[in-house]
Parts: sequence; structure tokens; C-alpha cells
Amino acid sequence: MIQDYKYMLDAYAEAGGSPEAFKNSKVAHLVVHQNKVIGEHLVEGLDLKPRETASGVDIHLIVRKGAIIKYPVHLCFGVLPKEGIQEINIRARVEDDSGVKLLAHCIFPNAVRVVHKMNADIEIGNNSYYEYNEVHFHGFEGGVEVIPKAKIRVGNNSRLVTNFSLLKGRVGYFDLDYDSEILNNSSLEMTVKIYGYSDDRIKIKEVGRLIGKSSRGLIKSRVVVKDNAQSEIINELVASAENARGHVDCIEVIQGNAKACAIPIVSVTHELAKVTHEAAIGRVSKKQIETLMARGLEEEKAIDLVVSGMLK
Repeated sequence: MIQDYKYMLDAYAEAGGSPEAFKNSKVAHLVVHQNKVIGEHLVEGLDLKPRETASGVDIHLIVRKGAIIKYPVHLCFGVLPKEGIQEINIRARVEDDSGVKLLAHCIFPNAVRVVHKMNADIEIGNNSYYEYNEVHFHGFEGGVEVIPKAKIRVGNNSRLVTNFSLLKGRVGYFDLDYDSEILNNSSLEMTVKIYGYSDDRIKIKEVGRLIGKSSRGLIKSRVVVKDNAQSEIINELVASAENARGHVDCIEVIQGNAKACAIPIVSVTHELAKVTHEAAIGRVSKKQIETLMARGLEEEKAIDLVVSGMLK
């Protein structure tokens, strides 16, 4: 287990994480390899109870009323062998007047046939804050299936932020499905950034339901696909309350024989609500490529640089 822990932290660093955080007594963390909890640490105000199962780990997370967790909670989930399955089930409750930021790295560096499923049920109380940042690092075989699903409810005067990033290694098969409800004077911000190539398959569905008075929502996607990769993005905002405001922003870039589909859905059922959207699919700007090539870059490297800038 000690060796697995070392390998996990090495892969965590390669994915862009900071292993030093796991040595800091002020920082809560949880490390899960397949279905084994191999590292954990708590801080005051945070209850984090993992339970090992046959195929993964069930996690019960509570941020206690009035608790503001000062430092990001570091989570590390992964499968190091070439084959395996990992099912992470999360029940999270952020109680009233509290706040937390989570930083999750999911790492599958050697995957040939690996399945990672995440099912989350998240409840955010009143006057509270919840931010979930998820960064993935995959190997280059494309043998990963990632299937994250979440149901989220946000109370009054609260804020929800989710960020998903998959920029290193092959995507493989990816199917994200997030659904959220936002109450009075609360806000939602969801962002996804993915770079797919070869024969990767990407499916994204994010739904925000602005059911509270003066609620706010932003759903943003940045996806690049090249070679024979394919992407389908469905972003939906529903505004059904007075002064609810929302915006959907989707940009996809295609190269080679890639295929991209963007479906923004906006729905308004209250005369004082408003939702807007913009979606664009196209190739990398020819002018930007020519400018970089004039400065000595080869065409492929110039394209990669432009794409990296957009995704960052």
C-alpha cells in the first residue's frame, strides 16, 4: 500500500497537482486507488467518511454549519494498472453559512481498459459556497471510459462553481451529465475544457434550472477535437423565476476529420426572466497560425499553441 501511495502521488504530480499538500496538516485530503483508501486527513469543520466497496469507494462529505474550510480539500482518485474499474459515489452536504473548495485529480496513466464512474448527490445550504475542480490525466492508449454524473441543489444566497478539465492524454470515451437547481439569489457557474484526438468520443450534458428569484447561471464549454474524434455538447439553462438570468457559451474547434455538435437549449417560463446563448464551431484561426509560423513555428506546433491558449 505504501508503494501504491507513492505511485499515486507521482502520477498526481504529473497531472499538475501538488503532492506537498498531502504533507500539510492544515489541508484535508483523500487518496483512493481503485477501491482502496490509501491516504486521508481531516480538518475542523469537515466530515469526510469514505467506505470501501467491491468496485470503488462511497464518500459521505459534510461541511458543518458556519464552517469555512480555509484551504482546498485535495482529492486523488486513480487506477494505476492497465485494467480496472473504479466507482466513486459521493453524497455531499454543505450546511448553511459554510464554504468549501475541492480540488480533485483523477489519474489513469497506464489505462488500456479502465472504467471510472462518479455519481454525486450534492446539497448546498443557504448563504454557502461550493466549488469543485476536477482535473484528469489519462495515458495515451485511449482505453479509458469516464462517466461522471451529478445532481446538485443550491439553497438561497449561495454559489456553485464546477470546473472540469481533461487536457493531458487521450480522452477515450467521456460522458458527463450534470443537473442543478438554483434557488433565490444564488448563482451557478459550470465550465468544461477538453482536448480530444484520434478516435476519442466526448459527450457533455449540463443543465441549470434557475428556479429561484434573481438566480444566475453560466454554462461554458471549450472543446477541441482533431483526427477522427467526435464531440456532442448539450448545454441547457431553464429560467422560471422573476429576474432569473442565464447565459450559455459553447466554443468547439475541429481539425482533420473530427466531428463536433453543439446544442444550446434555453428555456424561459417567466416574463421577467432572461437567458441568452452563443455557440460556435470552426477551425483554428488561419491568421493566428500564419502569424506564429512567420515567427518560426511549424504549422502543427502553431495550431497546438493556439489551441492550448484557448483551453487555458
